[in-house]
Amino acid sequence: MLRKAGTKDIKQIHSIINYSASKGEMLPRSLGELYDNMRDCFVYEESGAIVGAGALHICWDDLAEIRSLCVAEAFRGKGIGRILVNACIDEANNFEIERVFLLTYQEEFFRKCGFQTVDKKELPQKIWSDCIKCPKFPECDEIAMVRTVNSR
Repeated sequence: MLRKAGTKDIKQIHSIINYSASKGEMLPRSLGELYDNMRDCFVYEESGAIVGAGALHICWDDLAEIRSLCVAEAFRGKGIGRILVNACIDEANNFEIERVFLLTYQEEFFRKCGFQTVDKKELPQKIWSDCIKCPKFPECDEIAMVRTVNSR
């Protein structure tokens, strides 16, 4: 079942994300970051357990980012990731956001969700607000991808 995240979900989300991060599939997130951005987050719950999460973070009037999209390993391949992406895209449409971007190591999955690879230089709001704080900056190895979701 898809729903917005609550405070009681954050520790489970943290566990899923950081397990995937330990395998090099994504960047880790701290509990503080997750609590700070909880209102952006969707979760997918099955039998009372959080098995997937993803967030839509609005960056600018025409730009939002999908962050920390992750599905627990045992639940992959069941369409949960796509459900989470679609929830983020629907929310972007509701806010009349024109473009949604993300930084990822999972290029093929997001390509199947309608995203296209772009140069990170096309995302200056991201670079100067978040990336500059990342330990991988300026040697980022994530792939930038964008999807147009709402034409103004």
